[in-house]
Amino acid sequence: MFASFSVERRKRLAGRVAAAVLTSGLIAGGSIAGAAVAVADEGPQHQGGASATLNGLTTYDRAVIHADGKDKPLPAGLFEMAVEGGGTLKTYCIDIHNPTKPNAKYLETPWDQTSLGQNKDAGKIRWILQNSYPQVDDLAGLAGKAGVDGALTKETAAAGTQVAIWRYSDGVDVEALDPAAEQLADWLEAKAQNLQEPKASLSLDPAAVSGPAGTRLGPIKVHTNAERASVNLPAESAATGVKVTDKDGKPVTEATDGTELYVDVPAGAADGSAAFGVQATTSVSVGRAFASVSKSQTQILAGSSESTVSATATATWAKKGAIPALSAKKNCAKGGVDLTATNEGDEPFSFSLMGFRYAIGAGESKTVTIPVAEDQAYDFTIELPGGEKKTFKGVLDCKTTSSTTPTTGGGSGEPGNEPSPQTGGTTSSGTTGTGTTGATGSTGGGDLAETGASSATPMIAGIAVAFLLVGGGAVFFLRKKKGATAGQ
Repeated sequence: MFASFSVERRKRLAGRVAAAVLTSGLIAGGSIAGAAVAVADEGPQHQGGASATLNGLTTYDRAVIHADGKDKPLPAGLFEMAVEGGGTLKTYCIDIHNPTKPNAKYLETPWDQTSLGQNKDAGKIRWILQNSYPQVDDLAGLAGKAGVDGALTKETAAAGTQVAIWRYSDGVDVEALDPAAEQLADWLEAKAQNLQEPKASLSLDPAAVSGPAGTRLGPIKVHTNAERASVNLPAESAATGVKVTDKDGKPVTEATDGTELYVDVPAGAADGSAAFGVQATTSVSVGRAFASVSKSQTQILAGSSESTVSATATATWAKKGAIPALSAKKNCAKGGVDLTATNEGDEPFSFSLMGFRYAIGAGESKTVTIPVAEDQAYDFTIELPGGEKKTFKGVLDCKTTSSTTPTTGGGSGEPGNEPSPQTGGTTSSGTTGTGTTGATGSTGGGDLAETGASSATPMIAGIAVAFLLVGGGAVFFLRKKKGATAGQ
């Protein structure tokens, strides 16, 4: 991130433990682990879009946080990310007190699955992004419009923009050290207006469908800002006669925004499942949030090259019995993970969760919210009919420090004095990171920062078991519907 933080800052995590998903029966081995634990197996929940790796802080100047009667300096500016499949993203931080991790992986994420979802000023951050650097690259014109005395450089413009964003994203008393950058920050803060969340670059809804063999399963709706997207079914699935089609059964290889897709399963197909992908090349919209899969500070998009974006959907079918489709997404408003199970079979589908057993009747859909503590990783597995298993993993990161821990009255609310030499704008070979700006920090060529030290404390088993005993009251159904669609 832009700053390193004292060991006190990280101690706030030591007092947090999550409810462990410790169950008998069909959810097995679920656990809540420390935030540094890598998310593996089936990967974190992702509703689609861009996936990227953090390269570091590339264009920045200095700022200072005023807290507890002390001044804490830190760098402020633009990060760069490399998109999987091709492309470059420019981002600002919206999570000032959390650290970045070297080469952290990030996923394009809806606002309501980040701290922005509960921030009434989230739309003002998007306005700032659209009306400042790098979206506005005429720095002389920007300085004139903002009434800045003197000139803006790329570094000071980035610093001023970041400072204005922090005031709305984290509610901190922060200012840029460069006078021109500070004037820009003040102007952006004063002029900002609430705008709506930008649309996703690519997503599929729902991400999982099910039904009897011999039917078309769906619809799965495509949402994208790309002109067109390719639809790709693995060869092994196509070899069994499974096809991705429109509602009339015509094979589909391309889709646009609003296209409805179906998975056509032959009547004689053996019980099974198939996943297909949708991929496009597009510029990700300014203002999209990017959340890390491993508790690295949340970012917001300031600029995008043409980038590869993708989404995946799964279809499950059987001749008879329970035929469940499972999906999961973070629910920041409820402090947990929503697990949605739809059963298009002719028998109930049952599973156990946190010591309680739930049944989804034939033709029903239910959503269970699994409580997870802030800043904690989650990992749970559901066994499906036929012995297959579905695993869901991720990290719940829904709040900024300022929304959970006071920034006054204690050392745990303070950032550290200087960044530590870990990431910050360098490649693995130690050379300065480059991007469309091509700038190095105005503070010199030294490495900036992995910010923060230790990971969250591991789950404490005794507390987890205690939570298990009382956790049933925190698990609830959000919706239940009859007759989930399955095209014939």
